[in-house]
Amino acid sequence: MNWLDAINWDAQGLVPAIAQEFASGDVLMLAWMNREALQKTAELGRAVYFSRSRGKLWFKGEESGHLQTVHEIRLDCDQDVILLKVTQAGHEPGIACHTGRHSCFFSLLEDGAWKVTEPVLKNPQSIYR
Repeated sequence: MNWLDAINWDAQGLVPAIAQEFASGDVLMLAWMNREALQKTAELGRAVYFSRSRGKLWFKGEESGHLQTVHEIRLDCDQDVILLKVTQAGHEPGIACHTGRHSCFFSLLEDGAWKVTEPVLKNPQSIYR
């Protein structure tokens, strides 16, 4: 059996993928993968996702330069979530989020309201062309 066949893909042929920083354990982002994206990630050793909005493969960092080198690919117990342990690299190491922050999970629920807890490290308008 092919290792990709062990994954419980959703009705659209996708699986959620969590990117976790290898060194710190910080959760950086969640994206989606199809079979081709996951296979390319395993082959290349860098994160490749599937962009649902664009309907195509998304090589992380192709526009921003914020690449993710993949150290480990893990599958959860229900075989329906992928965990990538990555090193966030590129022009500005440590920026994973399209908002110019380290992590996409920068809002904290506090006293019934969302509070931004991480600074913008680089203006996103200067990141994306």
